[in-house]
Amino acid sequence: LWLRMYVLWERQDLGGTDAMIHLVTAVDPRPLVFWLNGARMLAHDLSTWQVMAAGGYERVPASVVQAIDRRQGASALALLDAAAKVHPASADLWVERANFELNRLGDLNAAAESYRRAWALPGAPYYVARLRAEVLRRAGRRAEALEWLTRLHPTLPAADEGAAADVVLGRIRDLERELGVPKERSYRPPVARE
Repeated sequence: LWLRMYVLWERQDLGGTDAMIHLVTAVDPRPLVFWLNGARMLAHDLSTWQVMAAGGYERVPASVVQAIDRRQGASALALLDAAAKVHPASADLWVERANFELNRLGDLNAAAESYRRAWALPGAPYYVARLRAEVLRRAGRRAEALEWLTRLHPTLPAADEGAAADVVLGRIRDLERELGVPKERSYRPPVARE
């Protein structure tokens, strides 16, 4: 079924691709890749096909493009909601959701919440916590971003490059400067134990 869906995708068959994504995930909801790639196709490819069918990005008014993006983004989010019922411990689903909310819908607050939910799940990659702080900062919630990072930093293993504890500390310092935090109230990293 996935291969049949892919053939329809190659033909840019909007209705067929949409229907097959939903059929594949209904028939076998276990593979996370079906949910993730299906949501990506709904949000990105099907949006592009609709705009191109309507005359292309040069001819279609920006408001119409945005409406298409919102509609397809909502469809992708609905698919991810269904996936979360089957895979409730998947951080990847929440990261994908946050990426859609951020990059397709422009909803910084929703993206920050989805990154938070992803981070709360076992096995979430460290970058998710950093992304949440960055999105909070971009949303004008700098004090909240600072609080998030100061709680995060002491939990990061210094020896793990993926944790990027030094990057997090740098972002803490940047936010302290932006917020005018007095030196005596600035974050003090825990002393490493030997």
